[in-house]
Amino acid sequence: MPRVDSPDMPDTIEQLSGRIMRLARERGMTIATVESCTAGSLAHLLSQAEGASDTLHGGFIVYTKDNKTAAVGVSKELLATHTAVGAEIAQAMAKGALARCPADIAIAITGVAGPEPDEDGNPVGLVYVAAAARDGRIKAARHEFGERGRDEICSAAMGAALALAEEVLTAQLY
Repeated sequence: MPRVDSPDMPDTIEQLSGRIMRLARERGMTIATVESCTAGSLAHLLSQAEGASDTLHGGFIVYTKDNKTAAVGVSKELLATHTAVGAEIAQAMAKGALARCPADIAIAITGVAGPEPDEDGNPVGLVYVAAAARDGRIKAARHEFGERGRDEICSAAMGAALALAEEVLTAQLY
């Protein structure tokens, strides 16, 4: 089982996924994903967790810039200014998912899994993740996973996205 890419998080991504789904279910919240470089893998992972049918709304796969615009409303101007890989893009993807589905939390991933840099010169292993809550709270993070291979970068990206989603979900306790 792949491990989340952080020494202070020894959980596998499967364990972290299960914990996210439990937290969401306990809070009566639902989740959607919006994914670029992971191409739906995060939604699939979440769908394997117990109780997913009550908690997971589904996801958007927005692999291209055009589909980021068409499916979740990321503006062409934002993409031209920041490329498809940036904190602003990840946040816009998460906000766009919330605007287009009834989920309470949206988890976004955009990055370059390789094997080559993207069309804008973003390096392999550069990934941005974001998690947005319907109440307006949003967090984003940058990760540089290096040239580890596509599968390992995608696993690390999913782990990073789930960790960020956990921060947003636990912040709901006030």
